[in-house]
Amino acid sequence: MKHLLFTIGALMPAMLMLTGMLLSLLPALSVGRLWRVFMGLSGVALACALVSAVAGQRFPEFHPWFQASTFGFVMALLVQLLCSIIAAFSARYLEGEAGQRRFVTGLAGVMTAVHLLLMADHWVILIAAWALVGVALQQLLCFYPDRPFALLAAHKKHIADRIADVLLISAAALAWSSVGSGSLSALWVHLALHGMSITLQLSAICLVLAVILRTALLPVHGWLIQVMEAPTPVSALLHAGVVNLGGFVLIRFAPLLEQAMPARTLLMVFGLVSAVLAGLVMLTRISIKVRLAWSTTAQMGFMVLECGLGLYSLAALHLIGHSLYKAHSFLSASTVVRQTRLQAMHGAESPIPLSLLLAPAMAVPTVLLIQSSFGNGAWPWWWSVILGLAWAPLLWLPAQRSSVRAICLHASAGVLMVAGLTGATLLAHAVPLGIRDTPNHLLGVIALIGMAELYLSLVVLQLRPHTLRGWRRWSYAGFYLDEITTRLALQYWPASWIPLALKHNRMRVPSLPADDGKR
Repeated sequence: MKHLLFTIGALMPAMLMLTGMLLSLLPALSVGRLWRVFMGLSGVALACALVSAVAGQRFPEFHPWFQASTFGFVMALLVQLLCSIIAAFSARYLEGEAGQRRFVTGLAGVMTAVHLLLMADHWVILIAAWALVGVALQQLLCFYPDRPFALLAAHKKHIADRIADVLLISAAALAWSSVGSGSLSALWVHLALHGMSITLQLSAICLVLAVILRTALLPVHGWLIQVMEAPTPVSALLHAGVVNLGGFVLIRFAPLLEQAMPARTLLMVFGLVSAVLAGLVMLTRISIKVRLAWSTTAQMGFMVLECGLGLYSLAALHLIGHSLYKAHSFLSASTVVRQTRLQAMHGAESPIPLSLLLAPAMAVPTVLLIQSSFGNGAWPWWWSVILGLAWAPLLWLPAQRSSVRAICLHASAGVLMVAGLTGATLLAHAVPLGIRDTPNHLLGVIALIGMAELYLSLVVLQLRPHTLRGWRRWSYAGFYLDEITTRLALQYWPASWIPLALKHNRMRVPSLPADDGKR
């Protein structure tokens, strides 16, 4: 009886969101009242997610097709919190729009499917829930059906989802044939007793390729960039929640991936390339929402890289932090105009050239020192160097503050920020999420070389900004990867509802779509 009650409680957020979706289909319910009812249901779902997260450890296996895990409950609480915030924002943001009822239907449908995915302990539930996320998200991406690039982004997302579905079904069929069951828990037991086989290696590769498609890594990232044509709340939902599901699935399948070296190598390659190239493209963009979109691609690459390296705990922290950061960034994007004007009034500050090279020499030892004070078992040394390179720009000294006192103050503040970030990461890493790391040192050294090349590119860009115009043109165009994939998609998977000019490539597919028009 207790297990039955807890099953109902754990799945209550999904049931409440499903109720909201059904209520949005009732024409008798006015739009204003619909928003109030949905926000009330979202609040109750948030409370249920919180109770389940607290009580979840008492019932680790509460249903044959569902499983309670600490990280799954934390993610359910996080996504429901984001849903409540996005719903409150959308009620004001979309006031007066014609498609609000359709928006609520899509938002509730996405959340229902996400909650089911987070609790899934069976291949069937996992595949069906992830497919339903894409189906419900489709109408949100096409909220403005008169915008051709919004339709194009939705079409490319649809293609990526369907290919990912085929890959997931293939992964499930291979694993099912080897284990004799579709249960994920049974798969973990089989791996512990019998180890990996060729069939399970192929299953891991199919799973990894499906995640790469769903997380919009290069070169299939175009739909994530062009989704800026959708309303800002949709962008916040996609970048802060939906696209992060790939990282959750990789962490969920850590017992399989830790023994699948080919699959981990694929994750490392795609993650590293996406993080480096998308990070370079982001530096050339002006539109705040498009920069945030490229930032998401880079961050997804970084998260996938962490999973490939076996640092699942850090990937989980990265996932949570990125979700909160991107939700805030998109929902507060309108304040950037005022901030940009203030920066223009104060003038841009170029860094002192010598500080570009000295910053890693200060940041890396700081990270290593803080890590050693907490114990050396948190993560490998090469990851400390990568973190030091990532946080080294905090130590760049502005040239306009050239006095010795100003330089010392700025450098001290930068070192304190690096130390604080490292300490916060170590403290968060100590939170028991039930995740076990299996770092691979060879892949880690390769990733370190790639991140060092990214930092050197940033240094060259700062030192010689006018001599790299050809490179900047390629970077601004996203290295033309999206144009190639878009033409291939329209050639082999045409869509009659995409305008003829796009379908026959008479109009260049831009990497920089327009904003959604809202301010």
